[in-house]
Amino acid sequence: MALPVRQQIIYWSVAAAAFLFILWFLGDVILPFLVGGAIAYFLDPVADRLEKFGLSRVLATTIISLVVLLIVVLAALVVIPLLIAQTTDLFQAAPEIFRQLQVFLIDRFPDLMDQSSPLRQSLVSVGETLQARGAELLNTVLSSAVGVVNALVFLVVVPVVAFYMLLDWDNMVARVDELLPRDHRKVIRKLATEIDQTLAGFIRGQGTVCLILGTFYAIALMVIGLQFGLVVGLIAGLLTFIPYVGALVGGALSIGLALFQFWGDWWMIVAVALVFQVGQVIEGNVLTPKLVGSSVGLHPVWLIFALSAFGTVFGFVGLLVAVPIAAMIGVLVRFVLSQYKQGLLYRGLGEQKDD
Repeated sequence: MALPVRQQIIYWSVAAAAFLFILWFLGDVILPFLVGGAIAYFLDPVADRLEKFGLSRVLATTIISLVVLLIVVLAALVVIPLLIAQTTDLFQAAPEIFRQLQVFLIDRFPDLMDQSSPLRQSLVSVGETLQARGAELLNTVLSSAVGVVNALVFLVVVPVVAFYMLLDWDNMVARVDELLPRDHRKVIRKLATEIDQTLAGFIRGQGTVCLILGTFYAIALMVIGLQFGLVVGLIAGLLTFIPYVGALVGGALSIGLALFQFWGDWWMIVAVALVFQVGQVIEGNVLTPKLVGSSVGLHPVWLIFALSAFGTVFGFVGLLVAVPIAAMIGVLVRFVLSQYKQGLLYRGLGEQKDD
């Protein structure tokens, strides 16, 4: 005999509250394990594909780990120092960029940009603030992801956790499946499958799209000669995680920098704009349909809200779990709505008699 619905709700509510409390109280401690688990989840399909080619799970996991380690080392030696240098230069160049913008606005709109104009004072203040706080902001951004716990512990624990979780992923899923309540096993499996499909389509698919587009934008802008092409490409690639936002922000930022750098050389400015136009064509016609799919069940507004809410309450750890929890809540809400539409509260007694 199944437990009463009221009692089940109490049990699941207590479990959810305990999870949120642990997330809040032990956020710094569990961060490496969350990151390692996310990496293992992301790479599990690759390991499964290698197993289909005849490799053992141990050998597949070892090969993946070595390849990822090689990529990380190359990024640490080549990309990251260049990225930090360009970001620092961008902060240093901010006052001059805003000064050039002031000159342009004064020439075109002299009445709007007099000495007492709030717009002019705001531009001066923004430029000076970016230069004064740029290094501090950069240090905050770098330390927020790695310095939550001791950097050495983080960098050691994450690869180890990712390796063992990737190695034992299928066994862990089987163990969890064994612990499912017998009366609700089919429903939970169905919901878990939908959640996994949503996450696979969004995190794996959209994450791969971000990586490809960010690399494309960075290389293309650097080939054109844009001074801060690597930074702009990284920003556009990261923000592509939220549909349309990456292209809009990256395009506006790159075109603004191109106007400052290539003023008068309109073909170069057009070339910068074409980079993002080509990127959008590739994303909309090739990458998103192939890697993400037509529907993943995560609306951009819901995604932004989840990132903002969990990031505010739980910090960087909240940002990591925001998308999985948002996907889970979305699937559960759709399930509840489907149950509601099949019940008497929605259909009423009159429709039941007609049936």
